[in-house]
Amino acid sequence: MLDVQRLSVGYEETMIIEHIDFSVEKREFFGILGPNGSGKTTLLKALSGGIHPSQGTILLNGRTLEDYSPKELAKMVAVLPQNSTHSFSYSVKETVMLGRYPHQKGLFKAISPNDEEIVQRSMEQTGVDRLQSRKLDELSGGERQRVFLAQALAQEPQIILLDEPTNHLDLSYQKNLLELLKKQTKEMNLTVVSIFHDLNLASMYCDRLLLMQEGLARTVDHPEEVMKEEHIQEVYKTEVYKQAHPHIAKPQIGLMPDGVYGISSPSFIIGEKHLKVTDEMIVYKSPIHLKCMSSGVVGSGVGWYKSFVNRYVPPHYDCSDYQQDMVNALKQHDLDPSFTVGMMTAVNLKDVEYTSYRLEEHSIFVVVTAGVGNAVDVTGNDAITNKMEPGTINTWVMIDGRLSDEAFIEALVTSTEAKVRALHDEEVFDHRTGTLATGTPTDSILIASTHIGTDYPFAGSITPLGKLIGKGVFETTKKAIHSYRMRMSSQS
Repeated sequence: MLDVQRLSVGYEETMIIEHIDFSVEKREFFGILGPNGSGKTTLLKALSGGIHPSQGTILLNGRTLEDYSPKELAKMVAVLPQNSTHSFSYSVKETVMLGRYPHQKGLFKAISPNDEEIVQRSMEQTGVDRLQSRKLDELSGGERQRVFLAQALAQEPQIILLDEPTNHLDLSYQKNLLELLKKQTKEMNLTVVSIFHDLNLASMYCDRLLLMQEGLARTVDHPEEVMKEEHIQEVYKTEVYKQAHPHIAKPQIGLMPDGVYGISSPSFIIGEKHLKVTDEMIVYKSPIHLKCMSSGVVGSGVGWYKSFVNRYVPPHYDCSDYQQDMVNALKQHDLDPSFTVGMMTAVNLKDVEYTSYRLEEHSIFVVVTAGVGNAVDVTGNDAITNKMEPGTINTWVMIDGRLSDEAFIEALVTSTEAKVRALHDEEVFDHRTGTLATGTPTDSILIASTHIGTDYPFAGSITPLGKLIGKGVFETTKKAIHSYRMRMSSQS
């Protein structure tokens, strides 16, 4: 639909953008990214016909922009600039009605019922219908932005050009506006070309992105390619990290601060100094936030936490809202659930085993509770009951160092392999199948990293860190099984 060929645009003797090539397909949501001064707004002005190319061509449906009369072009292209201005204090409805001007005929430009219907629909879509009698100068910046978007939609263009459309909008209106534009591309055959400063919004809503750098096109591609760390860091001159959005298949970019915040003691070494064991809870309170991957009742997934809890519950514990029950228990002990990984166990907490392991610069701290009365062989899953029971083997592995994403996953795998090896070494059986057990019905695990010190790109069994984790989890799990069995034996 829109084809830009070797486009160069400048003012007087200064060239702002040079030799840019890209195309935009019908019904595409196309985003333009780049730092201030990279030429984004100049490019948008050229696409609207506001300034003429110094070199190159802009084709709209196979015709150059110069081939269209101003009124023909206005029927096809609507523009929402970054700062919309107005000379007169029109009402909201009057302002939106101006979008119908290219479609009105005759000397007196009468408003038709069709014009009225389209204006009302555009106001409803942008959420300004309740403001239609208000004057523009009575509105907030965000409200005025939505009014001018309604005006652009009322124009019924084939393509809409937007310069930072979410400027002045709060979070909910940013989402609503972009959802509306995305819906229009799918249902109304609208093509959207928009400048973004927010890289993450652009990634979520755009089909493709153009990343500009000093008037040049750094790359034009789908978000997964454009948002690569090396592209963003080179163009924006700042350190960033890329991660996947947790719910949709789009990348997200985060800033890396120059300093490390929240670390009060860079010399902090993990160990039993910060561990406290009572009849109710095993609590580890770290003086710094640790980066974690866990399967806790609270604090599951990946996050940053300072407190770690293994809470005792009775063997026949039954709570329909176990997460809220855990939150309530944490609060009763003055632990903030937002910064706590919380697990449950039916094991007597006096049976806990913990050990620090060090080898050269490598250091870990392992904490295990390991009741095996309800041990199961996961491969004999047909015999496993679906009833929820509190986990009885909970494993914590805390590591001095900075783990990559791969290292977190490999540390989890290594820990699990070591746990299973300990169960087999101790001849723990699944009584339902008669086979060696691999765990209990709801085991939990925590891998935590100080995220300072030694960098660990990997933590598999062949690496020094992986070997230390394997040794630590294996030995500590065996000790925990011994403690559990001795207590159970003394009670029988």
